[in-house]
Amino acid sequence: MKMKKFIAPVLSLTLLMPGIAGAASAPQTPMTMMKASVNTPAADLRANLDHLLSEHFALAVTAMAKAYDGAKDADAAYKALDQNALDMQPAIASLYGDAGAKEFERIFRAHNKYTDDLVKATKMGNQAGIKQAQDNINGFVEEFSTFLSTATEGKLPKAAAKQALKVHEDLVQKVFDEYVAGDYADAYKAYREGFKEMFDVSKALSTAITTQMPEKFENTKADTKAADLRSALNHLASEHFALSALQMQEEFDGRTAASNALVTAEAGNTADFKAAIASVYGNDGANAFEKIWVTNHVNAQSDYVKAVKNNDATARAAVEKRIDGFTTEFATFLDSATAGNLPKAAGQQALTTHENQVQNVLNQYAAGNYDASYTTNREGFKVMFGVGQALGNAIVTQFNDKFQEPATPAPAPDMTTVWMQLNSKMLKINDKTTNMDTTPVLWKNTTYIPLRFLSEGIGATVKWDKKAQQVTVMAGDDTLEFWVNNNVMEVNGVKKNVGATVFVNKDGRTQVPLRFIAELLNWDVKWAQKDGSITLTKSM
Repeated sequence: MKMKKFIAPVLSLTLLMPGIAGAASAPQTPMTMMKASVNTPAADLRANLDHLLSEHFALAVTAMAKAYDGAKDADAAYKALDQNALDMQPAIASLYGDAGAKEFERIFRAHNKYTDDLVKATKMGNQAGIKQAQDNINGFVEEFSTFLSTATEGKLPKAAAKQALKVHEDLVQKVFDEYVAGDYADAYKAYREGFKEMFDVSKALSTAITTQMPEKFENTKADTKAADLRSALNHLASEHFALSALQMQEEFDGRTAASNALVTAEAGNTADFKAAIASVYGNDGANAFEKIWVTNHVNAQSDYVKAVKNNDATARAAVEKRIDGFTTEFATFLDSATAGNLPKAAGQQALTTHENQVQNVLNQYAAGNYDASYTTNREGFKVMFGVGQALGNAIVTQFNDKFQEPATPAPAPDMTTVWMQLNSKMLKINDKTTNMDTTPVLWKNTTYIPLRFLSEGIGATVKWDKKAQQVTVMAGDDTLEFWVNNNVMEVNGVKKNVGATVFVNKDGRTQVPLRFIAELLNWDVKWAQKDGSITLTKSM
C-alpha cells in the first residue's frame, strides 16, 4: 500500500480539538510562538487524570452490571474499582499532602460503596435501600465538590465541580437503569457519553491544579492544543480497549444482546477514530485506516472468542496470524502517515502489546481466573494512554506549527516614576503629587536631591542619627549609610566614594548627589535642562 499518496497538509483538526479552528490559517510569527509538545508536566498531569478518571467510570459501570447479574467475576470487578481509587492517592498526596490524600480516599472510596449498595437494593426491589443509596450518592457529590474546590483554592469552583460530578453520577445511573431494563443499546450509548465526560472533568481539574501550582508544573498549561490532541487520542484508544474487553466477555458468556450492543458501541468508536484520522490526513487516509483497523483487528475479536470458547487450537492460530498481520500493516500505516515520527518498530511493539493484553483478558476470564483477568484489563487499559502519547507526539512533531500556542508574555514590570524640579517643592511619584518641605538644588555643578523624600517615596526606610550625623537608608535587601560633610558612604558595609560631599541644607534635609544615588539604586535618570526637571524611572 502506498501510504504517501494520502498524506496531505492539515486542513482541519476540528474533530480532535474544537478550539483549533482557524489556527491553520492564522499567521504564525516565530517570535511570538513556542514549540508545541504533548510532553509537558501539565499535559502529563492531564493524561494521568484522563487515565484514572475514565478507568473509574469504566470499572464502576462494569462492576454494577456484574453485581446485578450475579456474575462470577463480580467481586473481582469491584476489587479492581476499589484499587483504582487507591491508585489515585499517590497523585493526590504529591499535590496536597498525606492529609489531603486520606480525605480523598475517605470520600471517594465510600462513593464506590454507595453505587454497590444501589445495585443490591435495586436487585432486591428495596425502595428504601435505593433511596438511601441515592441520598448517599448525592451527599458524595456535595462533599467531594467541596473537597475539590477547597483543595484547588477555588481554581475549580464548587459549583462547577458539583455540576460535573452530578453529570457523572447521572450518567452512571442512566447506564445502570438501561442495563437493568435490558435496553443494552441505550445503556452502551450512555456508557460512551459518560466515558467521554470523564475527559472533560480531567481537563477542568488539571487546568485548575496547574493554575494553582504553576511552578510545580514548570509554568506549562494543561489546556493547550497539543494537550487536547493527546487527550483526544487517549479517549479514543482507551475506549476502544474498554469496549473490546467487555464485548469479548459478553460474547464468551453467550449474552448475545449485550454483546451486539457493545459491537455497535465499538463501531461508534471506530467511526470517531476514522473522523479524527480524516481531520489530520484526509479522507483517503481515513479510509485506509478503517480498512486496516476493522478487517483483522476489530472483526478478529469475535473469531478469537469463538476459537477460545470452542477450544479450537487451529482456528485460534489462524486468528492470531491475522492479528499479527494487522500489527505489521497498521504499524506501517502509522510510520508512513506520520512521516516516520512514529517509527514502524515502535508502533508494532505497542500494537503487539495491546493485542496480547486483549487476548489475555479473555483467556484468563475463560479460565475463571477473574482477579488476574481484571489485573490484565487494567494494565491493558493503561497502555492505551501510552499509545495516545506516542501518536499525539508524532502528529504534533509532524505538524508543529498547527499546534503552537502564542508565547505567554512575561508580566509587564511595574514602573515607578519619580519627578522633581530644581527649586520646586513639588514631588510626583507615579500619579500621586505631594509637596516636599525643601527642594532639589544645583550646587557646584552637581544636582542634589533630598534623600528622605526620594527614599520614602519609593518605599525605603530612612533613619537619622543626629549624634553621628549619619543617614541610613534600608531599601529591600540593601543598607546604605551616608555621613554629612563626607564624600564617602557604605553600601552593605562596603565603602564607596560618592564623588561629592553630602550636606544638610537650610531646611535641615540631607541632600545627596542625584547621579550617584540614582545609579546606585539602578534608576534611569532624565534631566531636562530647559525647565530643570528631573525624571527617575525604574522597574520595581
